[in-house]
Amino acid sequence: MSASRRGGTTDALGPDEPERAGPEGPDGADLLAALLDGMDAALCALDADGVVTHWNREAERILGWSAAEAVGRKGFAGWAVRPADADEVQRRLMSAMDAHGRQVHEFALLTKDGGRVLVRTQSAAVRGPGGDSAGVYCAFSEVHAQIDLERSIALSEALFADASWGVVLIDADLRPAVVNAHAARALGIGRSSALGRPLGDLLAHGVEELESALTHVLAEGAPPALAEFWVGVRTAEGEQRRCWRCGFVRLASPLAEEPVPLGVGWVFEDVTEAKQNEQEAALLRFRSNQLHRAARAAAECEDPAEAATVHLDFALAGFADHAVIDRIAGGCLTDGEPAGPVRLVRVAATPSGGPGPSLLTGRAGLPVRYGPGHPALQCVERAGSVRAGSGSAAPEQAREWATARRWPPDAVHALCAVLRSRGRTLGVVTFLRGAGRAQFERADAAYAEDVAVRIATALDLAGALEGGERD
Repeated sequence: MSASRRGGTTDALGPDEPERAGPEGPDGADLLAALLDGMDAALCALDADGVVTHWNREAERILGWSAAEAVGRKGFAGWAVRPADADEVQRRLMSAMDAHGRQVHEFALLTKDGGRVLVRTQSAAVRGPGGDSAGVYCAFSEVHAQIDLERSIALSEALFADASWGVVLIDADLRPAVVNAHAARALGIGRSSALGRPLGDLLAHGVEELESALTHVLAEGAPPALAEFWVGVRTAEGEQRRCWRCGFVRLASPLAEEPVPLGVGWVFEDVTEAKQNEQEAALLRFRSNQLHRAARAAAECEDPAEAATVHLDFALAGFADHAVIDRIAGGCLTDGEPAGPVRLVRVAATPSGGPGPSLLTGRAGLPVRYGPGHPALQCVERAGSVRAGSGSAAPEQAREWATARRWPPDAVHALCAVLRSRGRTLGVVTFLRGAGRAQFERADAAYAEDVAVRIATALDLAGALEGGERD
C-alpha cells in the first residue's frame, strides 16, 4: 500500500474521481506517493471529516503503523492516540482548517507495539479548488529528533556569530564559504570579503602547510589531535606572524547515500602569545643552564684567560655563529679618565674556518684597525651594549660590510657587550650571527651582558696574575 489512498480510496482529499484514460506511465498518484515516501519528515493528511487520507513511510517508521493500516481510519482514537487524549488531539489538529498559516503542537502518540512517543507536529489547512478548507495535513517528528536538529542549527548559528574561536567553512576547492566574525578579525579582512578567495590571498605565509592539512582532511577525515600552524597575516601595520591552534572536521552531506565531502570545518584559536611565552621560558632555561655549566667548566681552568674562552664557547651554543674578545690596549679604562683615542687588541676569537673552541690570540699586542664609529668602539665609549647589522644589503655588500669591520665575512648581525670589572672597562666581547639567524633582540643583549660579566672577571683576574708575576 502506498502512502496515498489507492484501490478503492481517493488519490487526493475529496470524493472519488473516475480513472483517467491515457498512456501507461506514472500517474499523479504514483508521483505523489513517491514524493511522500521520500520525505525525511513523517506526514499524514486528514480530510474534512477527519479521515486519514495519506500516510508516508517516515510516519510508519516512527509509529509502526503501515499506510494500509492507517489510511481510511477516522481520527487517531483507539490506535494512534489514547482514548482519553483523542478528542483533544483531534480538536487541535482539525483547528488548523480555520487558522491562517501553520500551527505547532506537541502530542503523545501510540506506537503499534503499545509504546508512547512524544512528537512535535506542524499542521496547516489544505485548500480546495474554490479556496475552501478540504482537510488538514500534518507533518511530525519525534521531539528529541527535532530538539537535536534545533540544537544543531543553534550551535551552527552561534559558532558563526558569537564564538570566541575562529570558525571557517572551507569548500571542496579550499576556499572559504562561511567565515565567522572572530576568524574575519584574525584574518584582518571583512567576513564577506573573505568568501570564495584563495587562502593565498588571505595569508602571506603558511598557506602551503594549511592547504595540505585541509586536503588531507577532505581525503582521509579529521586528524586525531589539534595541529599548530605559524602563519603570516597581512594587516594595516604590516605582516604579523601568528600561531594558530587548529582543529578540522570533514563535512559530508546527510542527504546522500554515499558520503560526499562538502568541505572542511576549520576551527582555530590564536595561541601566539602563549607559544612565545613558552619559547621565551625554554630559551631562558637553556641559557641559565649554559651559564651554570660554563661557570663549572671555567672553575676547572688554571689559566683565567682560558676560563674566559670557556665562557665564550658555552655562550655561542644556540646564540651566535662567531665571537671575538677585544681588550683595551694598555689594560683598562677607568671611569673619569680624560677621553682619548681607544685602541683594542683582539685577545680571543672563534675559528672562522669551521667549528672549534675559541683561540687565544693577540700575544703581540697589536691593535685591531677599527675605523671611527666602529660598534666595538661605540660600546667602550658608552659603556653599554651596541647592536649593528648590514640591514637588507645584498650578499656581496654584506660581505664587504663585515670585512670592513674586521669580522668574519659571513657576519650580518653584531652585538657588542662591554667588559666591566671593578668599576673599570676592560674591553668588548662581540657576538656575530650569519644570514641564517635573526637579528639580536633586547633579550639577547641581556644574555650577552651576563656572559660579558663573567668574561670580564676572568680577564681581570688574568691581568692581575700577570701583573703580580711581573712584580
